[in-house]
Amino acid sequence: MTPTELRETIPALEAGTYLNWGAGGPSPRRVVEAAESCLEAHEYESPTTGGMYPAAFDVYDDARVAVAGLLGAKPTDIALTESTTDGINRVATAFDWDETDVVVRTDLEHSSGILPWQRLEREYGVDVRVLETEDGRLDLEDVKAAASEATLFCLSSLTWTHGTRLPIADVVDIAHDAGALVLVDAVQAPGQVPVDVAEWGADLVVGSGHKWLVGPFGSGFLYVRPGLEDERDLVPAAIGYRSVVDANDPEYRYEAGARRFEVGTASPVAHAGLIEAIALLEEVGLERIQHRIETLTEQLKAGVPDEQLLSPRAYESGLVTIAVDDPEATVERLAEQGIVVRTLPGPDAIRASVHAYNSREDIETLLEALEIA
Repeated sequence: MTPTELRETIPALEAGTYLNWGAGGPSPRRVVEAAESCLEAHEYESPTTGGMYPAAFDVYDDARVAVAGLLGAKPTDIALTESTTDGINRVATAFDWDETDVVVRTDLEHSSGILPWQRLEREYGVDVRVLETEDGRLDLEDVKAAASEATLFCLSSLTWTHGTRLPIADVVDIAHDAGALVLVDAVQAPGQVPVDVAEWGADLVVGSGHKWLVGPFGSGFLYVRPGLEDERDLVPAAIGYRSVVDANDPEYRYEAGARRFEVGTASPVAHAGLIEAIALLEEVGLERIQHRIETLTEQLKAGVPDEQLLSPRAYESGLVTIAVDDPEATVERLAEQGIVVRTLPGPDAIRASVHAYNSREDIETLLEALEIA
């Protein structure tokens, strides 16, 4: 299957020019049908053919296998969540924090990588430090300076503001040498660039299927490095029958690895859709997807003057940030023309997210509407 062939199975793309994949990726029919089929089988068939809980557990198991293959991990390293924000919160509430702890983040994080640490700062006195960046770039000397006192680093693998790739493996090496952990927000990566948690060496990685993977909302996931739960005595704030070895044992023991971060009954529907989304990704081929994203983003950037292009001129991702005088008015004006992009909280710019399922005509339409072509 080619990207163009898959594009033809995404109904939302029939209604306009969609360039907002970094916020949410509309699903192909096969993904929606897989989710619908899961719901129907769970509600109509499983009650009398094995049970509703076993049916859901089978989907959970298959989803962990699919996500593990996507990230270069083992299924036992994967916990299923609802979103990136959900995953970060499950991690943030699993440590025994106090005023001696230091969390370091960049100034490029999404609110999901900001608010949980602000809460720890407010409630436990945790020292939250912010690494300043320039043009979406992180200075490793700043990382080294912060590492000696850090408990945990939180940073994105792909910045949602500039589309730059941060040097995760280098940050991990620096952090680990100083005894600190690294939590990676990888939500902008799976589905458009390769992700290999073993190459990164990160301790924790969070993501979700509803952006570049074109899966449903609610299909989040969390990677936990094997053995980390014992090294740092990770005790999740929430507990339920899925997070313990035996729910009927009064001397309960948490599951090993990532499974301790799953709690109780949850709908299998979103993750059934994610399984199909990952299968589609494999059919199209990540290398082909990445090449097409690069080609289309180069087309877009070629039409944007240097003074307006805030993302790197050379390809790093499908996220392209363009400075404009009035971002909100620009987004509204484009929406009236059937073009979907978004504003950013900073800088004064709009962001176009270009996927392999876009077309050259989509890019031309955007450039013409921006009146910079």
